Amino acid sequence: MIEYYQPQAGQNLAFADIDLGTPAVNSDTTVTMSVDGVEVTVPAGTSVLRAAALAGIQIPKLCASDNLESFGSCRLCAVQIEGRRGMPASCTTPAEEGMKVTTQNDKLATLRRNIMELYISDHPLDCLTCPANGNCELQDMAGVVGLREVRYGFSGDNHLDAEKDHSNPYFSFDPSKCIVCSRCVRACEEVQGTFALTIQGRGFESKVAAGQNEDFLASDCVSCGACVQTCPTSTLMEKSIIDQGQPDHSVVTTCAYCGVGCSFKAEMKGNQLVRMTPYKGGAANHGHSCVKGRFAFGYATHQDRLTTPMIRDSIDQPWKPVSWEDAIQFAADRIKGIQAKYGRESVGGITSSRCTNEETYLVQKLVRAAFGNNNTDTCARVCHSPTGYGLKTTLGESAGTQTFDSVMESDVIMVIGANPTDAHPVFGSLLRKRLRQGAKLIVADPRHIDLLKTPHLGEAIHLPLRPGTNVALVNAMGHVIVTENLENQAFIQNRCDTALYSKWREFIAQERNSPEASESITGVPAAQVRKAARVYAQKGNSAIYYGLGVTEHSQGSTMVMGIANLAMATGNIGRDGVGVNPLRGQNNVQGSCDMGSFPHELPGYQHVGVDELRKNFEQAWGVDIDNEPGLRIPNMFDAAIEGTFKGLYVQGEDIAQSDPNTQHVQKALSSLECLIVQDLFLNETAKYAHVLLPGSSFLEKDGTFTNAERRISRVRRVMPPVAGKQDWEVTQDLSNALGYPMNYGHPSEIMDEISRLTPTFTGVNYQRLEQLGSIQWPCNDDHPVGTPIMHVEDFPIGKGRFVLTEYVPTEERSTRRFPLLLTTGRILSQYNVGAQTRRTDNQIWHDEDVLELHPHDAEERGIRHGDWVGITSRAGDTVMRAVVSSRMQPGVVYTTFHHPGSGANVITTDNSDWATNCPEYKVTAVQVERVTQPSNWQQRHQEFDQQQRHFLNSTTAETGG
Repeated sequence: MIEYYQPQAGQNLAFADIDLGTPAVNSDTTVTMSVDGVEVTVPAGTSVLRAAALAGIQIPKLCASDNLESFGSCRLCAVQIEGRRGMPASCTTPAEEGMKVTTQNDKLATLRRNIMELYISDHPLDCLTCPANGNCELQDMAGVVGLREVRYGFSGDNHLDAEKDHSNPYFSFDPSKCIVCSRCVRACEEVQGTFALTIQGRGFESKVAAGQNEDFLASDCVSCGACVQTCPTSTLMEKSIIDQGQPDHSVVTTCAYCGVGCSFKAEMKGNQLVRMTPYKGGAANHGHSCVKGRFAFGYATHQDRLTTPMIRDSIDQPWKPVSWEDAIQFAADRIKGIQAKYGRESVGGITSSRCTNEETYLVQKLVRAAFGNNNTDTCARVCHSPTGYGLKTTLGESAGTQTFDSVMESDVIMVIGANPTDAHPVFGSLLRKRLRQGAKLIVADPRHIDLLKTPHLGEAIHLPLRPGTNVALVNAMGHVIVTENLENQAFIQNRCDTALYSKWREFIAQERNSPEASESITGVPAAQVRKAARVYAQKGNSAIYYGLGVTEHSQGSTMVMGIANLAMATGNIGRDGVGVNPLRGQNNVQGSCDMGSFPHELPGYQHVGVDELRKNFEQAWGVDIDNEPGLRIPNMFDAAIEGTFKGLYVQGEDIAQSDPNTQHVQKALSSLECLIVQDLFLNETAKYAHVLLPGSSFLEKDGTFTNAERRISRVRRVMPPVAGKQDWEVTQDLSNALGYPMNYGHPSEIMDEISRLTPTFTGVNYQRLEQLGSIQWPCNDDHPVGTPIMHVEDFPIGKGRFVLTEYVPTEERSTRRFPLLLTTGRILSQYNVGAQTRRTDNQIWHDEDVLELHPHDAEERGIRHGDWVGITSRAGDTVMRAVVSSRMQPGVVYTTFHHPGSGANVITTDNSDWATNCPEYKVTAVQVERVTQPSNWQQRHQEFDQQQRHFLNSTTAETGG
């Protein structure tokens, strides 16, 4: 007898990639049945089709797929069941105790051939030239059922002349090859949740249509690729496959875009990447994807890639191409010279959340061991450092508490300062699926985000707070919970510090924290706040998901602690469906923090000032480590302008575009005597560099990323590095040239060192990652296969700690001079500073940053949709195109920062979080007015950009690169 087996996350990876026909069923009851004489035990409710597949028996199918609910339209999966009449579809027939199923006999064979004959009678027979040839389910099933002739001919009514749709840049739609199985429509609804596709017409006239019979580009399609992936023919087909043919091998790796950490099969022809296919065995994405991960990989082979190391003495000089050895030695000599002249503290390094754990670890080790100081920081500072501070203080660990899948057990989902459908789209699709199943939604955001427009959404509460008033809002919710006795007293008594709770309760119950008192601050009606608090506290499992709209404030750390207070007060910690869940923006924000990138913390959040912890690293590294924290990024900038900080090594980060108050950053970079930039392209920061070291994309390296759910996943090299070196090798070479030896042979050796020195990683190694597929830290002797849900029984600090969260208004307020509040965010098609996505066809959807403003604010200023407008703050001014949008609230404007020429961060100020210096991107007081020409900064930027590109292009032309 074959026992039912459901692969766990990452286990039995080959099995996990097989399509079992229908989704898995969760049931405490099992049934045993017989399929072709083979007994198999499965959970009650499992389809006969899936039960047969689990028994190793493949029933022919076309409309069925195990990521979609059973549909029963093609009838190819018909079977015979002892004691029943007819031949039911096995995909829609549930397994029953004692059931005896026959999947193969003459009657079934005849039926299946007849069905297939009807399909083929209206299908082009161009298999030899079809792009799906060799990977076509229709072709395969025709072979399986033994179809040898089509008696109906091809002269009757058919769809063979249907017009093709090539509007989407990444895939084509050929309706002549559509068999109307509805898999694409169902994938768009059930997996993605966009509902962009439909079946138009009835009977023979049925056809798949996008939107209101529009082309794909003009429809609501978000190009996630779910329809393409599920299509059993070449109706929906990647243009890369049409152009290059079918791949010959694949490598499973991890996406290098957002913090969801999707697993993909990089499908190759030799060293050429043909297609990225979402990997079903990926525990973070389960075979789903978004437009960036699925299609926007062309940047890796873009002509703009830096392929040769280059040096120069001044940013006013052209580049000089040199060998790797000469570039590394030039950089090392510059660093040594600066330290000899200005002192040991005069140099530092910045790690990247786009690089692997191993690479990030080496950069901070380089700074501490080779530079001899703690002047190491990371781009995570400018997004999620308040998460680390706030969660460490309250819950004892600097990370989110749940798996993504946990949201499927949530009854209430509160989203604060995040836009998952744009910034974390694969998780956004999963969240929407749960909302369609009936979970209640609370959104706290100045804008009316797309999540609130989820099709078939049930109860939803929008709290459109004013930017900068998060803490007042969360305090008001806490006030309702304690004054209406909605706390989970059992959880508080058993799991929390009751003395701290009593202090918090006394504070939060004060009238000044009530929704009525806070209404004038937040702008949110008191009744809405009370309703939201009651729903969160009373309606079952409640989960909070938050983003940069929480952390990028002057009170970011306070707000994170306020969120944790709510979760502890209501007992929403330590089980599926609840928790405090930061949505990390870049692919390895969590990992870059874990690896010790901050100036006050060694890997694993171990403070440099604690002698016992620091000595472990000193013994392992063979050096003395400074016991005082070093400079944060803002401190580095200030010190550079003052003249005491003169050398900086930046790996994979574009601080000149991503950091606030751009003109201040540019002045700091111009003040450096040696800026070493290691990156894929000549980005904004690289234009100020003296040493350019070509970086390697995620496709060219081995290592690991850690996603927002603490999931460590393998990154596997699928092609050679275009410049000959992986990023970790470059850092190692620089360290050796500086006189501190590093001699790793492979990133796995770096991970072994991380594991030895970091308590939460002690059980992590490449062998175990290969066995399990991925691991969620902590992974150690107590948790040998990782920890999906944090704080199940206790907290790392013993008892949970409530913290008083006094609301302190931001200094950045609207005034008569600057009456509007600017907030910033991201858009689906672009990623971070856009260096990667702007070099792909994603530009079609978002080729410029625009300013969104409410119709009232636009009318007041005489601004119409599409006008050029000047945006002025106390930090600077820039010009963008206006988009008049009712999803904004009056008094608030919004933009993205994906295009360097837009100058979005020219106008953001250097205000920052009180605890971590995380910039306050989300609140900038501005004025907006119609203009006719670019800003002065934009004109200067364009001139400097042209100069630097000329220096690069003339060098490339000379070397023939």
